[in-house]
Amino acid sequence: MKKIMILGAGIYQVPLIKTAKKMGLYTIAVSIPGNYPGFALADKVYYENTVDEDMMLKIAREEQIDGIVTTGTDVCVQSIGNVCDAMSLCGISRDAAIIANNKMLMKKKYEEYGVRTARFRQVSFDDPDIRKTIEGLEFPLIFKSVDSSGSRGIIRVDSYDTFDSSMAYVKENTRKDYFLIEEFVEGEEFGAQAFVYQGEVSFILPHGDYVFHGDTGVPIGHFAPYQLSEDVIEDAKLQLRGAVKAMGLDNCAINADFILKDGKTYVLELGGRCGATCLAELVSIYYGFDYYEKILKVALGEDPEFDLTSHAVPNASHLLMSDKDGKIISETDHNDPDDRIYEVQFDYQPGDEVHAFRVGPHRIGHIITRGSTLEEAQDVLFKAMDQVEIVVE
Repeated sequence: MKKIMILGAGIYQVPLIKTAKKMGLYTIAVSIPGNYPGFALADKVYYENTVDEDMMLKIAREEQIDGIVTTGTDVCVQSIGNVCDAMSLCGISRDAAIIANNKMLMKKKYEEYGVRTARFRQVSFDDPDIRKTIEGLEFPLIFKSVDSSGSRGIIRVDSYDTFDSSMAYVKENTRKDYFLIEEFVEGEEFGAQAFVYQGEVSFILPHGDYVFHGDTGVPIGHFAPYQLSEDVIEDAKLQLRGAVKAMGLDNCAINADFILKDGKTYVLELGGRCGATCLAELVSIYYGFDYYEKILKVALGEDPEFDLTSHAVPNASHLLMSDKDGKIISETDHNDPDDRIYEVQFDYQPGDEVHAFRVGPHRIGHIITRGSTLEEAQDVLFKAMDQVEIVVE
C-alpha cells in the first residue's frame, strides 16, 4: 500500500484525506494539536508543526512515504519542497516553495522576468525614512506581510496618517523584519486555478471571485466560467505562464490571484498549491474529474492525465459566515433536495465558538452549486444561502 503524507488536518485537507482513502492509500496526517477534523480520518497522525522542515523530513523518511502534499494552505509548502528534494519525490522544489512563500521574493522574480505586477518596495520595520524609501509609489497602497497567508497581515493604506497603525498590524502577522509596500491596483479582482506537470502548464481555469471588503479584499467565494473577452483571457494566461517560469514552479497545483485594470492582467501572487474556498471543487465540477485525485496522483509520481474536453459545467460557491463573535446555537439547512446544490457544509457544531468574519479562516461553512449556465448556478447559490439558518449568540 502506498503512503501519502498530508500536511494539515483542517477543513481544506479533509477532502484530500478522504480521496486518498478512496484511492486505497495509507494516509498520514501531520498538524499541530487542535480541533481539526482530519485527525479522525487519517490512518496515522503526527502532532507536529508542519513548518518544521527537519521534523517533516524525519517523519517522511521514517514512514518511507511515496508522496507528500497539501491543499488550501501556504504555510507548509516549503516543508513539502524540502521533502520532495531530499527524497526525490514528485512535487514542488524547495527553491520554488521559498519563492512561493515569500511575497517579496515573488515580486522580485516577477520584475526580473517581466511579469506584469504592481510597483513595490521592500521596507524595513525600523526604516528611519519610509517616505523616501517608497518615493514614486502612489496612494492607495497595500502593506503586506511577506510570509503570511489567509489574507492576514495585509491592509490598505490611503494616507501617511495610518502608516504607524498599519505597520503595527503587519508586524503582528510576520516573522520577518521587513514587509512589502505596493501600489493598490484599482480594478476587478479575479483568479485562476492551474496545474504545472513536468514543465508544462496542464490547464488554466480563470474564475471570478466574491470578495469581502474589510481591511483588504478577502475572497469568500468563486465562480466559473469567468466572463472575459478572449484577449483578456489570453493575457491572463500569458502572465500566469510567465509567473510560473519566474518562480520555477513544477509538478504542483497553482492558485493565482489577479487584478484586471484597463483590460490588462496584473499578477498579485501565485501559490504553489490548490486554492482554498472551494476552489478544488470548482475545478472538479467544471472539468468533470476529481481534482483531489489528480493532485494525489502527481504527488505519487503518476501521470494525472487531465481530460479537459468532456465538461464545462458552470458552478459557484460561497462561504457561510457570522457577523459577530459568539457561540453557535443552531444551524439548519432548509433547502429542498436539488441536484444543482452540490454541497452545503457546516464547519462547526452547535456549542462551538466562532468569530465575526474578517479573514478566510473565520469561515463557518460553505455552499456549492452548479447549473446549465453560470446565471443559473449563481441564482441557485444565493437562493440556497437564504435557506441556511445559523444562529450565533
